[in-house]
Amino acid sequence: MKDMKPQNSASKYNFFVSGKWRNRDNILKLTKAIRHKGYSAYCFLETEQNINRISNNPEEEMKKFEKLNWRNDPSIKKIFENDMNGERNSGTFIMLLPAGKSCHIEAGVAYGMGKKCILIGEQKEAESLYLIFDEVYTTAQEFLQSL
Repeated sequence: MKDMKPQNSASKYNFFVSGKWRNRDNILKLTKAIRHKGYSAYCFLETEQNINRISNNPEEEMKKFEKLNWRNDPSIKKIFENDMNGERNSGTFIMLLPAGKSCHIEAGVAYGMGKKCILIGEQKEAESLYLIFDEVYTTAQEFLQSL
């Protein structure tokens, strides 16, 4: 990663940071550290639809969210639009484990868009589709040292 320059002119963001909502503290910490190093990052937790829920208990917030009618709820549609635009406008996709279903779908979308894909965390079981990841780091610190 050392050859990457801050702010790729072809993309609005250098990185799209994704992971599990319940792991939000680590996702926000990674996003902040990436920016501290001079790179730009899109983080799904910082959208208007999510920012109001960020200070609450992550488990309670996810239980509320999971009860929504995902096909008809306008807030879910807005989250989808924001995240897809963030992904389109990012040069590199980062999946921070643990990651949920949405994050795994986003990884597939990023791969399909031809984005560079980075996995951070320990994947203990064999997963053939994890071969979409161009780079794998055991810890966020190890990734940040590569920048």
